[in-house]
Amino acid sequence: MILNILRFDMKRFISHTVLIASALASLSACVSAPTGPTITIMPREGKPFEVFQQEDQQCRGFAANSIKDSGNAALKDAATSAAVAAALGAAAGAVIGGGSHTNVGTGAGVGLLGGAAIGAMNASGKENQAQTQYNIAYQQCMYSKGNQVPSYR
Repeated sequence: MILNILRFDMKRFISHTVLIASALASLSACVSAPTGPTITIMPREGKPFEVFQQEDQQCRGFAANSIKDSGNAALKDAATSAAVAAALGAAAGAVIGGGSHTNVGTGAGVGLLGGAAIGAMNASGKENQAQTQYNIAYQQCMYSKGNQVPSYR
């Protein structure tokens, strides 16, 4: 009889673990590196549009290479924060619930929610930083090719 109860709780524990793992995987999919500039650059007067388009593609590549590590850092921060909080939540659930597998899963779920929120905030800050770095690199490249860039007062 005790074995049957243990199997039932173990099945529930495994299903909670799978649920948490899939939630972590979906969280990491929410974080993305910049896909393009968020600033407007204009070709200088008299420059053929085809030349401007070629320069735009070159500078997008330059900007993307300049922020490679920043985008990966944002994704790692979000996933790590959620995983750590889920583990702490599982431990807290086990301690508070006296070791019951049900409480471990509940604690992990609550920890995952808190971790996901913290991870999302961290990732958002990193994404904004990566976008700013992308824009600066893109703007510098386009300026060096003689294009008109926005001025800041």
